[in-house]
Amino acid sequence: MAHCHHCDEFSRASLMRRTAAEAGRGLPAIEPGMPVPAGTGLDRRSFVTRTFGLALSVYGIGKLGLFEEGIARAASGPAQPVLVSVFLPGGADALSVLYPALDSTYRKLRPTLALGPAAGPVFSEDTRLHWHPSLQPLATLHGEGKVSVLPAVGYTHPDQSHFTSRHFWEVGATDAQLVSGWMGRYLDHAGSMDNPLQGLSLDYQLQPSLASTKVPVASVAAPEEYSFWAPGVWGDVEQRMLDALGSLGAPRKDPYLNQAAKATAQADRLRRQLAPFAGEGYGSPVPYPDVDDSFPHRLAGLAAMLNANLPLRCVAITAPGEYDTHSDQPQALADGLDVTARSLLAFQRDLEARGLADRVLTLVWSEFGRRAEENGSGTDHGAAGSGFLIGTRARGQMVGEFPGVDNLDDDGNLHATADFRGVYCSLLEQWLGEDATAVIPGAGSFSRPVLVK
Repeated sequence: MAHCHHCDEFSRASLMRRTAAEAGRGLPAIEPGMPVPAGTGLDRRSFVTRTFGLALSVYGIGKLGLFEEGIARAASGPAQPVLVSVFLPGGADALSVLYPALDSTYRKLRPTLALGPAAGPVFSEDTRLHWHPSLQPLATLHGEGKVSVLPAVGYTHPDQSHFTSRHFWEVGATDAQLVSGWMGRYLDHAGSMDNPLQGLSLDYQLQPSLASTKVPVASVAAPEEYSFWAPGVWGDVEQRMLDALGSLGAPRKDPYLNQAAKATAQADRLRRQLAPFAGEGYGSPVPYPDVDDSFPHRLAGLAAMLNANLPLRCVAITAPGEYDTHSDQPQALADGLDVTARSLLAFQRDLEARGLADRVLTLVWSEFGRRAEENGSGTDHGAAGSGFLIGTRARGQMVGEFPGVDNLDDDGNLHATADFRGVYCSLLEQWLGEDATAVIPGAGSFSRPVLVK
């Protein structure tokens, strides 16, 4: 995959989230006034365990009740709707994702980067626009009525900092002080005290949008990588070791030992439930892209976990690609969008083949778009970006309109025609069945687009 030059702030923002999500590591230096990732510094935050490929992150540990039968009980109930959040890191260029091919102003602003009318398919809902050629898979799903497009999504008074804008999207508010994620707060209201899989970060780190304050959530790099590794131990000896560890979850009289025992029992329960996913593949009914990136493999694992009726409710995953394209944009953007779009198409087809498609919606987002005017071979930080909602239950109609490039803001950026907070309110109320006022600050002030059919 091609590499582009990205700004130092993006590198620091990425590093900060990685270190904040790892037990025992300090935070790197950060500009004064910049928000720290959600989940950082919560008074009762505790990492119960960390092994290769697993971080079981538990909040509100003083109130936690991690009972071994918890997941089995959750899985036995009615199937819950699932929301999957896919993040495009760095600020994906909305004016390339959907570009106004014949607009003379667009071509003037981008003499080098402008895409031609023959490069990508026409966007049927607004024929001024064309899909980026790498997004043909999403264009296919859109033609089937399974993709709602947000051509210019953002928020009022946009902040063009990676730190701040991403934080706003993660916490569901333009509040630099919030320390819980918007999906984490939803789980605090509607989740369970004994089901860490209700909030799953399918990554090597906890995604801040899942940072809760009361209920447990988990981070697993991939289903088959949930393991307890000991040097020089394998085979039958390893199995006996794991069985012995599981037995440590028996109730104890001492309250602190009992808390540790409950966490141990839950971790052992997770290990046993994820054991069927060990091996080379998941037996997917559809092929996923065979690329040197873990994204399609993780999506295949997610479909298999859903098929196994594991009690997932909110899932967060980072897409491949480098979207902070200050230079060398064409190839880097094309490469990232190509792997992402082909993987999402495979995931959707997988869900459909397994009869799970009506349970899952996938939200694709980035922290902001990019400047309308190119800087040579790239583009600088912008304001409104693009987003997608994918699934058979997605309404399949554009949310907000394309604002055009003849009426840019004072910084030369696209105006937002949809507010991400209103999108969150709609997802909470129309999909997850939760009153948005309990989760999104100031929810009453945002209009709710119809997202679900």
